[in-house]
Amino acid sequence: MSSPTPDALLGPADIRELAAALGVRPTKQRGQNFVIDANTVRRIVRTAGVRPDDVVVEVGPGLGSLTLALLEAADRVTAVEIDDVLAAALPATVAARMPQRADRFALVHSDAMHVGALPGPAPTALVANLPYNVAVPVLLHMLQTFPSIERTLVMVQSEVADRLAAAPGSKVYGVPSVKANWYAEVKRAGAIGRNVFWPAPNVDSGLVSLVRRTEPIKTTASRTEVFAVVDAAFAQRRKTLRAALAGWAGSAAAAEAALVAAGVSPQARGESLTVEEFARIAEHKDAYEGTGE
Repeated sequence: MSSPTPDALLGPADIRELAAALGVRPTKQRGQNFVIDANTVRRIVRTAGVRPDDVVVEVGPGLGSLTLALLEAADRVTAVEIDDVLAAALPATVAARMPQRADRFALVHSDAMHVGALPGPAPTALVANLPYNVAVPVLLHMLQTFPSIERTLVMVQSEVADRLAAAPGSKVYGVPSVKANWYAEVKRAGAIGRNVFWPAPNVDSGLVSLVRRTEPIKTTASRTEVFAVVDAAFAQRRKTLRAALAGWAGSAAAAEAALVAAGVSPQARGESLTVEEFARIAEHKDAYEGTGE
């Protein structure tokens, strides 16, 4: 691998110049905040543990700040970009700034939520600065669609990072925490200040590391069945599980039967349960033998 030129990465002036040439104004609608600091993108790549043999998928590459840093470190990079102008411009940016790696780059012009396949070898890592407004659904979709992704590092709004990495019993533990944990071991991996973005967002950002479970959650219930319990439990998070799961189970009595069979207190609340406990509840949906209440 030939080494990239020292100035291959994008700095603040480069970002503004590129944006001006393309007539791009970052939009709130798509949650666009471009990283303008080369040290930050190198730090993200380092924290992600990107290896020379990795095939990395990046969602929302924007003007290419992180893309170029990933190309320095990985074997291949595939970027998924929804924006027409940005998608059209990125291959040229890569070719101009890192010509010796351009054949290792692929662009998919699509909404990440609708991507079902990627060109080239299966991705081994996901590294992305995810738009704040769609971070969780995009992350979960990519983890579900591409089981070959072993390691993920995403930059998201700090509050979202807290939710994703929260443990049972935490005030911010909820649906994102449980669903992310279905796929991976999740932890906070650092904080990112506002001044490395253009435009500067009015919230701080955080890095979240997700390492895919080597052993899937042991359960006879499907992911869809388990996630249905999770959604029901947190839809009314102030209620006990006996009440919150009544609709899911068919009645409060049926919910109680499933909970008891799963070894979970009917008086517990969703925020106290592990993903394994939600899976056990899903397995016992038909535990109730009564005729309703």
